Amino acid sequence: MRGNQIKMPELYAGLIEEVLKTNPKANQQLIKKAYDFAKEVHTGQVRRSGEPYIVHPVETAKILAGFRADSATICAALLHDCVEDGCVSLDSVRKNFGTEIVNLVEGVTKITGVQFDSKEEYKAENLRKILLATAKDIRVMLIKLADRLHNMMTLNYFREDKQKRIAKETLEIFAPIAHKLGMWKMKGELEDLTLKHLDPEAYNLLRDKIAAKRQEREARAKSLIDTINNKLKERGIETEIDGRAKYFFSIYQKMKKEGKDFNEIYDLIAIRIVTSTIPECYAALGILHELYKPMPGRFKDYISVPKANGYQSLHTSVMSEFGRIMEVQIRTKDMHHMAEEGIAAHWRYKGEERDKKFDRRMSWLKQLLDWKRDSKTAQEFIESLKIDLFENEIVVFTPKGDPISLPVGSTPIDFAYAVHTNIGSQCSQAEVNNIVVPLDYKLKNGDIVNIITKRNAKPSRNWLNFVKTSKARSKIKSELNISIDTREKEDGKEKEDVSKSIEILSKKAPLKFSKCCNPGYGDPIIAFYTKDGKITVHRKDCRTLGSLPNKRMAAVRWKEKPKGSSKTRIVVQDRVGILAEILNLIALKKVNIHSIYTRAKKERVVITLKMVMPDDLQFRDLAKDIRDIDGVIDVKKAD
Repeated sequence: MRGNQIKMPELYAGLIEEVLKTNPKANQQLIKKAYDFAKEVHTGQVRRSGEPYIVHPVETAKILAGFRADSATICAALLHDCVEDGCVSLDSVRKNFGTEIVNLVEGVTKITGVQFDSKEEYKAENLRKILLATAKDIRVMLIKLADRLHNMMTLNYFREDKQKRIAKETLEIFAPIAHKLGMWKMKGELEDLTLKHLDPEAYNLLRDKIAAKRQEREARAKSLIDTINNKLKERGIETEIDGRAKYFFSIYQKMKKEGKDFNEIYDLIAIRIVTSTIPECYAALGILHELYKPMPGRFKDYISVPKANGYQSLHTSVMSEFGRIMEVQIRTKDMHHMAEEGIAAHWRYKGEERDKKFDRRMSWLKQLLDWKRDSKTAQEFIESLKIDLFENEIVVFTPKGDPISLPVGSTPIDFAYAVHTNIGSQCSQAEVNNIVVPLDYKLKNGDIVNIITKRNAKPSRNWLNFVKTSKARSKIKSELNISIDTREKEDGKEKEDVSKSIEILSKKAPLKFSKCCNPGYGDPIIAFYTKDGKITVHRKDCRTLGSLPNKRMAAVRWKEKPKGSSKTRIVVQDRVGILAEILNLIALKKVNIHSIYTRAKKERVVITLKMVMPDDLQFRDLAKDIRDIDGVIDVKKAD
C-alpha cells in the first residue's frame, strides 16, 4: 500500500492481531501507547516507497511477533527509529516507557554527535555498539535483524549501487548472525533477499523454474507425506508432517558448489516430521528407512550432537517412490521451535535452565568482543567479524558433558581457552576420548576433551603456529607480551632483529632461534651449541630440551633495552575528568611524563603525551589499560 491508501486503524489492528497470535497475554495498553507515540513522532515522514514512515516500525514489530516476542520488544521495535529519525531524546522515551524499553531502543540507535574519519569507521562503531548491547540483552539483535529484514523487503526503492551494498552487508554480517543465533527462518529470508539484489538473473531463473513445476512438486510431496503419516499412525506415533520448499539461496549455493544445473537438483522440498518425544524421533527414523531406501553417507544425528548454534534434528535422505532423492528432518516440537526461532525461543524457558542455554548460545559473541578489544582499525574489526561469523563450527564436550562450540580445525588449546583463560594458560597435556593427543591435534565433532593443567605451566609461543580461535591467539599473545599487530613472520629480518637483543656470555658464535618453540624477547631462555659451532636459543619450557646434553649449554641472556622518550597520541570524547583518569593510570604504572599537549577537535580531544617508555612491551600494556577507560577512542604511538 502507498501513501493515502494506508489506513492507520487497520495498520494497528493488523499489528495487534499478529502479536496476540503468539502472545495472548501481551500488554495491549502499552503497545498501543508505543504505537501512538511512534505515529506522532513520524507524522509527515515518508519512506522511499512513498509509504508513511510508521509502516516500517509496525512491520518490524510484526516480524518480531512471529518470533513470539514479548511486549517490551514489540514496543521497542515500534520506537526504534524515534530517536534516530524522529529527533526524540532517549530521556523522553525513558520517561514514557521505562528503563527496559529505552535500553532496547538505545541499543539499536546509531551513534550521533561524534565525527568519524570515514564511513567505514562509522559503520564499524555502530556495529560494535549493537554487539555490546546484544551481549547484555539479546533482544537488541532480534530488533536489528527484524529491522534489516523489512529494509531488505523494500530495498528495490533504492538506487542499484546502494541495493548491492546493503545486500552484501546483509549476506556477510546479518544473515550469519541469524545463523549463529539459530534463527533458520530469519537467515533463509535474509539470504533469499540478498540473492534477489546481488544476482537478480539467477534469482529470477530459480523463481520461474520453481513456480513452473510447483503443482507437480506439491502433489508429489502430499503423496509422500500421506504414505509416511499412515505408516507412523499404524505404529502408534502421532506426528505433524509437512513439506517445506527449500530457500532459493540454498538451492543457488548447491548449484554453484556442485556445478549442477537446476534440473539436476532433486531435493527441492524437505519433509519435516515433528514428534512429541526424542525416542519417537528415532522410531520414526527406523520406520522411514523401512519405507524408503536411505542414501549412504547422508544421515546426520544432530540430536545426540547438536550443531554449534543449538540446532537439533535427525537428517536423512532417502530414495522416494518417484525416483527422486528426498531429504527428511525429524525433530521434537521443542526442537522445531528452536530451529525456527533460534535464540528467540529462549523466552520459552524458565529459571536457571533458560540462563544456562542462553549463556552457551551467546558464547560466540563474547569471544568476538574479547578479541575485538585488540582491533586497531574499523576495517580490521569488520574483516575479523566476517571471518568469525562465516567459520564452520564443530561441537565438542567437556568431561561433564557441557558442549563447547569451536571453529573447524580447532585444537585442545583452543578448547582450553574457550572453557577458561586459566585452563588455557596452564595447559600441559590433553586427552581426547580418553587418549592422550598432541596439543596441535585437530578436534572432531563430538570429541570429549579433557585438559590436564599444571600450576607452573605457561603458554608456549609455538602454540601460535596452530591455534585456530581468535580468543586463544589473543590471550596467548597477551600473556607472552607479543604485539597483537605483529604476525608471526618467518623472514630472516625479524629473527635477526630479535637476535640483536641476545647477549652471549661464553665463547662468541653465530646465533639462531629454535623453530620448535620460537622464543620471543623477554621469554625465559636456554641455549646450546650445535655440532657446527652455532648457538641455538630455546624457551626454557621447550619440549625438546630433554634430548640435549648439558655439556653443550651456552650462557646467554637478554640485553636490557635502553630507555627512550616516546610520543603517544590519545583520542578521547570530551568529558569532565577523563584527562585526570588517564594521568592517574600512567602514574600508577610508574611511567614518567615529560610533556603534555591537548587539542580540542569538535566533540573530541586529542591528547599528546611525551613519556619515558622502557620498551614496546610496557607501552602495549599501558595502551591496553588506557583503552579500557570510558570515553577513550584510540591510543597509538605518534613517533
